[in-house]
Amino acid sequence: MSRILLFLMLCFSVSTYAQELNCNVVINANQTGNPNLPIFKTLENQVREFVNNTKWTNREFTTQERIECSIYINITEYASDAFNGTIQIQSSRPVYESSYTTPVHNINDKDFAFRYLEYQNMIYNPNQFESNLISVLAFHVYMVLGVDADTFSPNGGQKYFEQAQIILNYSQGESASGWKLSDGNQNRFTLIDNMLSPTFEDYRTVMYEYHRNGLDLMSTDQKKAKSNIADAIISLEKMNRVRPNSYILRTFFDAKADEIQDIFSGGPNVEITDLISALNNVAPMYSNQWRNIKY
Repeated sequence: MSRILLFLMLCFSVSTYAQELNCNVVINANQTGNPNLPIFKTLENQVREFVNNTKWTNREFTTQERIECSIYINITEYASDAFNGTIQIQSSRPVYESSYTTPVHNINDKDFAFRYLEYQNMIYNPNQFESNLISVLAFHVYMVLGVDADTFSPNGGQKYFEQAQIILNYSQGESASGWKLSDGNQNRFTLIDNMLSPTFEDYRTVMYEYHRNGLDLMSTDQKKAKSNIADAIISLEKMNRVRPNSYILRTFFDAKADEIQDIFSGGPNVEITDLISALNNVAPMYSNQWRNIKY
């Protein structure tokens, strides 16, 4: 009997706890002219296993707590073991007392060049550069973890962003682009620099207020929830005045523009004159969505 109980306990443990991410990975190699080469499918499978099976934190995640995310890699050039392309990372999180999942992170990293040999080992070392493929994937995993944690508690993602910065620091000495300030203003350097800069600390407060005191409140007080979301967005104007057109604000609206339109196009009415003004000032690239808000 004791052996049976031990077996059941082990089975329960395995089925209850999981790694941090439930990530779908897709690799598109159409632009290479040889999209059906086996190496692309092998790479896709290995990236999926690496992201989903690596233990990224010291936390225990239940299966239900795993962060839903997706990685879309577009390979534009391929020769021998050299790959060039882009990588887009998106993640979402559930809304309290709801079947709705809200997008929280949407990054299109256009500086993605790496070397890969079919079936090579993919092992993450938190303190040492292994390859640009590993570094880029690990960096974005920690960004996903950090943003998700920030939506549940104030500055909850700090330790994950700090690990992303460590990855940035030891990857800067390599030849790949996207890790340095000189590589442009919409890259990995700028992303983590913005996230950890005191200049943009209001952004992380907004992430918490928008989700925890906004969306998570929808099931009990929709009007109050909408007001809190509006106030959170309006507060971004102050930050935008200091650093207009920042990369981090662009990523916010890349993830949230359609949702914001939907939130304020139905349900109980709230005062949104200041909200519309703020949206047009902070995110004019989405003016079509803002014009579609019915009020």
